[in-house]
This record gives sequence, C-alpha cells and structure tokens, in this order.
Amino acid sequence: MAIKRRSKVDPTFSMSSMTDIVFLLLVFFLVTSTLVNPNALKLLLPKSTNQVSAKPMVSISIKHYLQSNTFSYHINGKNTPVALSEIEKLIQKELMDQEEPTLSLHVDKTVPMEQVVNVMNIAKRNQYRIILATSPE
Repeated sequence: MAIKRRSKVDPTFSMSSMTDIVFLLLVFFLVTSTLVNPNALKLLLPKSTNQVSAKPMVSISIKHYLQSNTFSYHINGKNTPVALSEIEKLIQKELMDQEEPTLSLHVDKTVPMEQVVNVMNIAKRNQYRIILATSPE
C-alpha cells in the first residue's frame, strides 16, 4: 500500500513581510537623520567632564558686576578688561594663521544672553568655532 502525500510543499517565498520591514526601517532612518543635524550655530557644547576634542586657541571671559550692572570682557584670562568693540580685532590678530580657529567662551551665570550673543556674532562673522565652557557637576 503506497501512501501519497496530499499536500505539496510550496517552494515560493512571500516577500510582503520583508518589504514592510524595509519600509519601516527606511522611515525610521529618515526621521532620526533629521534630528542629528539641527539648524543652529556651530557650537561645541562640552560635557560636564570637560572632555572636548577641539582645543581652544583663544579664551574669552565675560564677567558681570551685579552692583553696577556692568560687564567686562577678558581675553586669555588676562586681568585687564577689553572693550567689546576691540574684541574682534584682538581675536583676529590671535587666530590669524590657524587652520580651525576655535574660541572658548567662559560666562558667569548672571550674564544676560545678549552679551553672549554679541561674542557669538563676532565668531560667526569670522567663521570661528565656539566652545561654551561649563563647570563640572
């Protein structure tokens, strides 16, 4: 007595589930790739562990005097203050022959953003990179 199989194995493969997976992966990568490069100024925001790959060539400090509500700008940690109108010339002189000129910006907590943006605008005009310094946690 010969036993015959009534059902045959279908050798074809259904690709519909595979195309669904590929489509979902495509949508996922499109959404995440737009989050990687937001439209903003080129700022290097260091982590609180102070590990940054770019080394600043010039340091700018902005100090706020609360009693008189005035600000002083200092270049490379010098005690002599510099006027805001002179900062651009002094930075250009310091960073003249550098391939990737980088500024480090040290700002008091009480300094208004307007003062920080003034220095950032100077860096943007001259196409300098900025590192915004933070204190460790």
